[in-house]
Amino acid sequence: MMKSSKPLVMGILNVTPDSFSDGGRYLSLDAALTQARQLLIDGADIIDVGGESTRPRAESVSLQEEQDRVLPVIQAIRKESPITLSIDTTKYEVAKAAIELGATIINDVSGGQDIRFLSLLEKSLETKIILMHRKGEPKTMQENPYYDLDVVSEVKALLSAKVKMFTEAGISKSRVWIDPGIGFGKTLNHNLDLLRHLKTLIEVGGGIVIGTSRKTFLGTLLKEEKYNGDSREIGTVSSHLWAYQAGASVFRVHDVLAMKRALTTWDAIAYGCI
Repeated sequence: MMKSSKPLVMGILNVTPDSFSDGGRYLSLDAALTQARQLLIDGADIIDVGGESTRPRAESVSLQEEQDRVLPVIQAIRKESPITLSIDTTKYEVAKAAIELGATIINDVSGGQDIRFLSLLEKSLETKIILMHRKGEPKTMQENPYYDLDVVSEVKALLSAKVKMFTEAGISKSRVWIDPGIGFGKTLNHNLDLLRHLKTLIEVGGGIVIGTSRKTFLGTLLKEEKYNGDSREIGTVSSHLWAYQAGASVFRVHDVLAMKRALTTWDAIAYGCI
């Protein structure tokens, strides 16, 4: 039996000085383009370009600074490849400019806080949006995060309301993906609860995006004494495979090759897909 649709691996390309795993590595255009080429070689289905760190305690950056970081990179990648490009931003102006350069996904960690994103989807019919759940702002979101209801119910309610806002405006549900926001205003147990009950979110949007890659909760589980991205890869793959069997379809990762190999192996066992 074949799976109805293949999972998509989204390669992370942070052109920032302060992202938690790779901050500063791809700040120059040459370095960013070299990494984009590697993501392509490794089999990325999507490249997600971000110019503002959203790690816990991160400071915001100006509109001009974010544009200066991401737009040349998107333009350069598009000149070399037809790969699906995603712009990781909460700013309307950045998303609009990125779409004009060839991006077709808006990855909005604020969950649609700027309603002008609706107009971008209305004008660009190929564009999709990822609405992520985030409790608070990056600078303070990990300071004792708390939920009045259980975290799963609260995340589902908020994302359902956000998706409804877009669909009632005439945007097809298939173009509105959701992300429960692992690590964004959540404790270790919040993250585990969301992954454990991920199936309850399947019908909320047009697809589920999961990004556990190298995040702090994995280091906590593995009892790390200090950050080690490589040591978190097995936790990244394990948690994404759990999410895959629960219904997630897009996986945002630093190590594309490891994730592609894991998904290929899973599908070969489950569906005979080789």
